[in-house]
Amino acid sequence: MDAFSYLSVLLSIIIGLAMTQVLMGYRGLLLSRSRVKLYAPTLVWSGLILVFAVQSWWASFGLSDDEAWTFLDFGLVLLQTALLYMTAGVVLPDIPPGETVDLREHYYREAPAFFAFIVAMLAVSLLKDVALEGELPERSNVIFHLAFGALSVAAIFVRRPIFHQALAVVATLGTVTYIGLLFFRLEV
Repeated sequence: MDAFSYLSVLLSIIIGLAMTQVLMGYRGLLLSRSRVKLYAPTLVWSGLILVFAVQSWWASFGLSDDEAWTFLDFGLVLLQTALLYMTAGVVLPDIPPGETVDLREHYYREAPAFFAFIVAMLAVSLLKDVALEGELPERSNVIFHLAFGALSVAAIFVRRPIFHQALAVVATLGTVTYIGLLFFRLEV
C-alpha cells in the first residue's frame, strides 16, 4: 500500500462524517418540519458544505502522486479536513424534541463560528499547497481563496440579512465556477 492510500483513509472518514452531519441535519429538519422555520441562507450553506466535502475528496486524488509525506504535510491536510467537518457541525442545528427551531436564529447565532471555520479552512488550504508544492497554487486558485476568505471575514461581522442572502448566492455561483474551472476533470 502506498503512503497516500494509507493516509487517505482517515481523510475519507472525516469527509464522510462531515457529509453525515449535514445529511443527519436534513433528516432532523424533515422529521420536525412542522416545527421548523426555514431560512434560505442556512439551507444554501448546508448544501455548499456537501459540495465542499465532495470537492475536497475529489481534489485529494491530486495528492496521490506525492511520495515523501511528512507529518506536517499530512497534519495540514488533516487540519483542512477537520475544519470542513466543523463547518458541517455548525451549519444546521440539533432539533430538540417538541421545540420549534428557527433556522434564521440559528444562522446568525452560529455565523461567526461558521465563517471563522471557513476562513481557517481557506488559509490552511493555501498553507497546505505551500508545504506540499513549495509554492502557492495557480493565480486563479489564490484569487478565489482570497475573495472567498474576505467575504467570509465580512460575514463574521456584518449582520444584515441582505448581505447574508446575497453572500449565499455569490458563494454558490463562485463555488460552481471554481470547481468548473479548476477541478472539472480528475487529474490522473
